[in-house]
Amino acid sequence: MKTNKISMNRFLALGLLIGSVLSQISYAAEAPKKPVKIDKVTEMVLPATSVFMGTVESRTHIPITAGVNGRIDKIAQPGDFVQLGDTLIEMDTLPLQLRLAEQKAQIKRAEINMRYLKNEVSRLEQLKKTNATSQFQLDQQRSQYELAMSDHEIAQLKLKQIEDQLARATVKAPFQGVVTERLMRAGSDVNRSDTLLRFLDTTNLEAHVYVPVKYLAFLRRGNELTLSADDQSIQAKINAIIPSADSRSQTVEVRILIPEELNHVWAAGQLVKVTIPVQETKLSLTVHRDALILRKNGVYVVKVSEDNTIKRFPVIVGAGTPERVSIEGEVSAGDAIAVRGAERLIDGEEVIIQ
Repeated sequence: MKTNKISMNRFLALGLLIGSVLSQISYAAEAPKKPVKIDKVTEMVLPATSVFMGTVESRTHIPITAGVNGRIDKIAQPGDFVQLGDTLIEMDTLPLQLRLAEQKAQIKRAEINMRYLKNEVSRLEQLKKTNATSQFQLDQQRSQYELAMSDHEIAQLKLKQIEDQLARATVKAPFQGVVTERLMRAGSDVNRSDTLLRFLDTTNLEAHVYVPVKYLAFLRRGNELTLSADDQSIQAKINAIIPSADSRSQTVEVRILIPEELNHVWAAGQLVKVTIPVQETKLSLTVHRDALILRKNGVYVVKVSEDNTIKRFPVIVGAGTPERVSIEGEVSAGDAIAVRGAERLIDGEEVIIQ
């Protein structure tokens, strides 16, 4: 009797379980279809790239030296924006002006002496015709006249040297830029070779990036690279490649010229991201990055068939861009791949394509 009661209980439990399963199956059959958004598998050339950090540099950041020895009268201040030809430094020119006046007086004296000796030569030449003077006296006077002419020429050259020093006593901006550093103050006595300012060209910028030497084969002068920073991105051409690898880091320097019309975007010294090709481009199957489903046991995509049922396939992910990646697996060009709403779907489930 007891055995029959146990059997009856087991039979009732089994019946309840079967009912529960049938109820779930019925609910699943009647459940609303889930919407998904799809994208096509596209065959395209997808370059493999890597991002390296670079630095924006001015093509010209030069020291400005004193033009002449002397005392500084005026000097530009750090942060001053200066146009081409504007004054950066003014030196005290009084000593040079006095030397200029003295040299002009020396020239005037040399001209008086030269005229006198010229007249003496002419007079002795007339006397020589009547043998009233010796050939020795004539030759001696001619020699003195020629020396006077040479002294006058030397005096003229010295005058030009002083005028050149006066011109260099006012230092002009060699290009449009900004003063980044002042090393001397007004009133200081300096020598001609002393550095007084540092001057930065703000209109000609380039990005410097150090790239592993193994990627040198994929870089060519004139190729365009993508530079980005602070949510701004530009395309710029490689201006120079310096194929001298650093022995420790095994990198080479690449310089990218930033177009002048985009110089307002960044400043010298700023860090930028530079996208560099790291292998040859090739044709491959690609999907949108949102189509990838990442799991512990691998990466999957969900293919939507013509009857709107889905099936999950494992794939191998390759190189990519910010939007698309190359994949390898049981997919073909033109296949519909779910990019939204596929994370919780099971194989064979029917969906609605949005």
